[in-house]
Amino acid sequence: MDANFYENAPITPATTQIARTIVILAALSHVLGSFVILLINLAKPSILVLALLIDGLSIIGGYYFWTFTISKIGQWLKPNHVTYRDLLIPIGFAYAPQVLNFLTLIPLLGRPIELILAVWSLLAVIVAVRQGLDIKTRWAASICLVGWPIIQIAIGFVQVLEQNLVTHF
Repeated sequence: MDANFYENAPITPATTQIARTIVILAALSHVLGSFVILLINLAKPSILVLALLIDGLSIIGGYYFWTFTISKIGQWLKPNHVTYRDLLIPIGFAYAPQVLNFLTLIPLLGRPIELILAVWSLLAVIVAVRQGLDIKTRWAASICLVGWPIIQIAIGFVQVLEQNLVTHF
């Protein structure tokens, strides 16, 4: 959540790879939490693999979708200021709290933990967008809140889909 970090992070292949790795670790962490829950629910191996693949891809897809929506709105607000590729790094770093998503396997606390981590990432992305686009915090929050609910609904949909796959197959 350090504003200077987002402003001074160089755009290099190394930082791009680190940001991408953070997002992949966040997806793997989410998959790990889902894996334990699906095992407890006695999911069949084929359903387990399919559900976990969808789960991991939803996190990674959410990252790219959210970055895309932010970049498009950012282009509209400040043309030629920051590109989609430029935003992939700070938003990737802002996904760092999501690496703790495996904690969602804690009974009765899983969903609240998941929401806390999602809000933590949202706040980090707001700081990153504020610094990246050089705009006020309320504008950055407005931009980030365009895609965030869609991602949260999609992740919830994937979780419901996983549960339906387990119970019906």
